[in-house]
Amino acid sequence: MGNDRRAGWVIAGAAGLLAGVALPPLGWPWLIWPALVVLWSLTGSRGGIAPARFWRGGLWGLAAVLVSHRWLLWLHPLDWIGVPGPLSLPICLALWLAIGLAAALLVGAWTALVGRLDPGRPSTALLAAALWGLAEVLLARGPLFWLGLGSAALPGDRALAGLAALGGAGFLAAIQLLIGWGLWRALLALPARRNRWLLSSLVLVASCHLAGLALLDQAAAPGGRAERWLVLQPAIPTRQKFEADQQRRLLQRLALAQRRAATAEPPVQGVLLPEGSLALGQPLPEAAPVEVLSGGFRREGVELRSSLLRFEPGQREPGRWIDKHRVVPLGEWVPLAHLWRWSGLSAVGGVEPGTASRLLARPGGDVGVAICYELSDGAALAAATREGARWLLASANLDPYPEQLQGQFAALAQLRAIETGRWLVSSANTGPSLLVDAGGRVLEQLPAGRPATGLLTVQQRAQLTPYDRWGEGPLIGIALLAAAWRWIAAAGGGTPVAPDGAGTFSRESR
Repeated sequence: MGNDRRAGWVIAGAAGLLAGVALPPLGWPWLIWPALVVLWSLTGSRGGIAPARFWRGGLWGLAAVLVSHRWLLWLHPLDWIGVPGPLSLPICLALWLAIGLAAALLVGAWTALVGRLDPGRPSTALLAAALWGLAEVLLARGPLFWLGLGSAALPGDRALAGLAALGGAGFLAAIQLLIGWGLWRALLALPARRNRWLLSSLVLVASCHLAGLALLDQAAAPGGRAERWLVLQPAIPTRQKFEADQQRRLLQRLALAQRRAATAEPPVQGVLLPEGSLALGQPLPEAAPVEVLSGGFRREGVELRSSLLRFEPGQREPGRWIDKHRVVPLGEWVPLAHLWRWSGLSAVGGVEPGTASRLLARPGGDVGVAICYELSDGAALAAATREGARWLLASANLDPYPEQLQGQFAALAQLRAIETGRWLVSSANTGPSLLVDAGGRVLEQLPAGRPATGLLTVQQRAQLTPYDRWGEGPLIGIALLAAAWRWIAAAGGGTPVAPDGAGTFSRESR
């Protein structure tokens, strides 16, 4: 018995590690499915009593997030923002572990809840998958969430990711869970039913891929007006970006980029610079006859904002902007900071959030803007698309993080393009600076980690995807349908049937 318990803990932890590896930048859903089979098994009686389900499910979530978010350790050393050397590594470790523990709490609670609802029922599976997907959508609007099961299909399975155009990342997460549930039932069913469950799972997988491909085909339809942009990737280390020499070098590169854009043939719309490129109050080095969209800082009263600044052709001062809404806790923003004067752990001081809208109006066609990890919030960019955004711009500074984070950022860029049916340009300090079409294909990408420029042509599009129109409506519909199904089954009674290997007694599925 003791060996079985230890084996249960080992299997839960190993499956969580597998899930963390399967998430982007690898993005192989066929690796996430075995991990989800184990997760579903933790909800049944074989997962133990309710407390054991919670703790083993929590271990699964902890392991998955510690692996997938290990890039947080690259924050060390923090001496460039005033943290003493001996405290730097403990702070980074504490942040990494805190995010892992938050995931453990959420996954453990989900496992315990599903265990109480009888996980062998199809209605329970539908409800549990929908609740997970909706939770990911809600978390993406908060300060900590980065990526979850909704992003697991990219970059390895773009056909499956095509379903995001129907219901977004939350819907895609629910589909992954349902595939895992079907495989779990197939593995644990009695021989007479095993083939039925296995065939049902394979049909679900095939149907999802066919539907995803059909949605991607719609995204391949011709778009509207095309714009050429010169993307400048400065590759200035964050720890040095506010030094006078680095600022001077950046302005020199920007001036050269403006001149190149002004004389390019065919004509170039303007120049794109990443998040935080221009210092507070910094004008453009030249008044070139091209538009400039650049990350920078501005004041709103006494508040400091991190923004995407728009400079009209021929102007050196910004005439329009969109402020970062989802700011980094502690790094940029401190809760209740108005009660005391505290600059935060940031080289630029305390940054306050702007309005929630991600739409930047411009004469050439409105743009949906994500600054840094706002890219994880697909609902906000879908809302901007409904409001008239013709293409998407992701502006980021991912230094000093490793290539693992760049790969996750690229996968999220692909997912956002598929969801909204919009082309996306990423302009990042050290990468990934890339162009993604409306079907989620990466068409062009600048070399990461070194200064580079590139001319990228983005197509404007006006068509709306189902996700643009309905948002989380399909996912909410699944949750309501599953809840009604369970209520009707409970009201109608029924006789318990012997377990078919799923490890629980349940009423006959209805």
